[in-house]
Amino acid sequence: MFAFAYGHGLFSGKLGAGVLHGLELVAVAVVAQAVWGMMQTLAPDRVRATIAVVGAGIVLLSGRAASQLVAIVVGAILGVILCREGGAPPREELPISISRIAAIAALAVFVVLLMGPAIYLAVAKSQAVALFQAFYRSGALVFGGGHVVLPLLRAATVGPGWIDDNAFLAGYGAVQAVPGPLSTFSAYLGAVVRPEPHGAVGAAIALVGLFLPGLLLVVSVLPFWSALRASARTRAVFAGVNAGVVGILLAALYTPVWTSSVHKAGDVGLVLGAFLALVAWKAPPWVVVCVVALVGGAAGYFV
Repeated sequence: MFAFAYGHGLFSGKLGAGVLHGLELVAVAVVAQAVWGMMQTLAPDRVRATIAVVGAGIVLLSGRAASQLVAIVVGAILGVILCREGGAPPREELPISISRIAAIAALAVFVVLLMGPAIYLAVAKSQAVALFQAFYRSGALVFGGGHVVLPLLRAATVGPGWIDDNAFLAGYGAVQAVPGPLSTFSAYLGAVVRPEPHGAVGAAIALVGLFLPGLLLVVSVLPFWSALRASARTRAVFAGVNAGVVGILLAALYTPVWTSSVHKAGDVGLVLGAFLALVAWKAPPWVVVCVVALVGGAAGYFV
């Protein structure tokens, strides 16, 4: 993804623009596939499906980045009220042992890194600190799967004008062809943001910022996880939260993913074809990415 950040600027002219547009259309199909799959696993019944729709409505009607956090909180509240079953408790014990002192220390570091940059930026300006804060905050709020990071990262990077929607979605489409976690998308974003730091330094800051909060949270929760999961109320909270994040991704599917990429009937056809290949034919994502990018390039060149 770091290499693509440097190489995507070479896609110029009709052919290059078509390839990048093809990557944007792949992103639409991939997000639609993610919503489809998450609805089946995280919102499979009418109660959680309703919570997901409520979450999507909150984000779409507000349009503010903070609305995503509101959707998660509302999902948690509705989960406590409506999802009393909360799913079955886990049967197996986690094989990793972490001391409670180490867990509390990790939680303290997590909170300091979450609040510290905001406090620093209130009294001094630093783009490097702002970049770290944006990606760290996004990583700290991810629930329910890697694709949920899409609206968070968009709010963190497109919102302040560090990158435009087209470049954002082109990178998101390209990351589908790369093995490994979806969060490697952060390397691309850190490399292409403006102003400095970007390039290798920006990519490193973005990668560390996005991955670090999840690692700290895992360490901080491990000693208490079995007890938490055994609680019906805790399971109800997570059921509501997970349904809420499905709603956040559903809202992101409409805007910016669909509204920024799909402009004509041919675009709709490519998105539907890519979605069919991913969901019905179980085609490897990297194959779908390559095919749609090539089709987009050909359409841009010949049309």
